[in-house]
Amino acid sequence: MRSVGVEEELLLVDADSGEALALSGAVLAAADRACAPAGREGGTGGNGDGAEGHTFEAELQKEQVEFATKPVTEMGELQEEIVRWRGEAARHAATAGGLVVAVGTSPLAVRPSISTGPRYEWVARQFGLTAQEQLTCGCHVHVSVESDEEGVAVLDRIRPWLPVLTAMSANSPFWQGEDSLYASYRSRVWNRLPSAGPVDVFGSADRYHEQVAAMVGTGVLHDTAMIYFDARLSASYPTVEIRVADVALHATTPVLLAALARGLVETAARAWRAGDPPARISTSLLRLASWQAGRSGLDGPLLHPQNMREAAPEAVVEALYQHVRDALVDLGDDDLVRTGIAELLERGNGARVQRSLLRSEGSLAAVVRQCARITGDGG
Repeated sequence: MRSVGVEEELLLVDADSGEALALSGAVLAAADRACAPAGREGGTGGNGDGAEGHTFEAELQKEQVEFATKPVTEMGELQEEIVRWRGEAARHAATAGGLVVAVGTSPLAVRPSISTGPRYEWVARQFGLTAQEQLTCGCHVHVSVESDEEGVAVLDRIRPWLPVLTAMSANSPFWQGEDSLYASYRSRVWNRLPSAGPVDVFGSADRYHEQVAAMVGTGVLHDTAMIYFDARLSASYPTVEIRVADVALHATTPVLLAALARGLVETAARAWRAGDPPARISTSLLRLASWQAGRSGLDGPLLHPQNMREAAPEAVVEALYQHVRDALVDLGDDDLVRTGIAELLERGNGARVQRSLLRSEGSLAAVVRQCARITGDGG
């Protein structure tokens, strides 16, 4: 059984105004205090074991915080992990008068502040305004693989399906106080970075590592951690890391995405072992599919992964389900995925919910507060 883990980035906002606040230091300090043995200061953050430490980390901007679940094999356990760490983040933010919100971008206007440290300072110098504006919150799914060779074979075969995950998770319609007209504007901001986005078929682990080394060797990137492909081999774990999703408003959505991601990985690995070649869809077409997914979300046409022609989002999501169905059945995730897809299509992704909240609540500040409530409720 392949294990799965999720990383989520959460926005930190003022409890009254809903404006993004530079609270990451306060949240991490509160988490450290909560983990410190009685009578001692200092934290044990970053180990993610859920007993003696916490799993929160700083990100590029001080207005966000990240957590990572432990690797699990059961989706029910993953749901519990996500709800737990979202709740812990909310509790720690409250000590500083803040809220945590699972949205891909700040609905209200914001002037982000970059975190301190040599690496973040290098990023700020290298990428200028692009770095300054990178207050975006994503969801990354890790799925275990047996080897780099299997992992690269998976990367080569899941490429056409990744934009569907972007559309399903889309949760960033607003940017600097305005409707962007995109469902996932986060995906557009993120893809300003030079190593982000879809990539060509590699063919082997050796070619993958040669490409990564060549990219870092240019000096444009600081290190291998700045290889921001839509999906990549993790530099720290024996996993494929899928990086295309917005952080989702409802905690059930990352579980659905994780189940689909594991299904994609298992389906691709089986195809590789059977000798089936990857689809030779050009990276240029995949960029168009990625753009369309960010633009439409689930409320407009998407490019169908099998022919790169416009199709209704319901048809594209159904195609993804059918593509991975055998793996889902074997992994015990079929019922969860079928139910999750039906609920998502009926309710809509976070972008649809945020726009609906704006119509009913009348202000973006109210949207933020309602989204914070949904985030904290674990729904």
